[in-house]
Amino acid sequence: MARYPDGKQKSALIPVLHIAQEENAGWLSAEAMDYVAELLSLKPIEVYEVATFYSMYNLKPVGKYLFEVCQTGPCMLNGSDDIIAYIKEKLNIGVGETTADGLFTLKTVECLGACGYAPMMQLGKFYKEHLTREKVDALIAECRTVAAANN
Repeated sequence: MARYPDGKQKSALIPVLHIAQEENAGWLSAEAMDYVAELLSLKPIEVYEVATFYSMYNLKPVGKYLFEVCQTGPCMLNGSDDIIAYIKEKLNIGVGETTADGLFTLKTVECLGACGYAPMMQLGKFYKEHLTREKVDALIAECRTVAAANN
């Protein structure tokens, strides 16, 4: 917050929400958002407006691996609907749901700015591009292998 001028604490909202989400197992509870509002001397609604606007914030618990599949025009024209349907079938979850083992959450998002690589998704800090069923299978297998190795 010291990075911002006095009286401009709202400027810290987005980075503070990122910190709050990281420290709250990858999602923002109402309590966490209320704390951010208090910390920045904002009304809770000001925090909720930002947290609900941006897809980078999760308002309910998510799995260890968050599949954020782009569903805007260029990705849809290149098969993102089919990829979303395949992930739903493969993991037996709907959009916004998490697998019973807590490993995977499927989320659809608006443009991730990689239209030339459609269909694509964000997985953590990485973009996964030119998705196919085979690439999705490989991602799921890789995530399961990493998760098993870390247990």
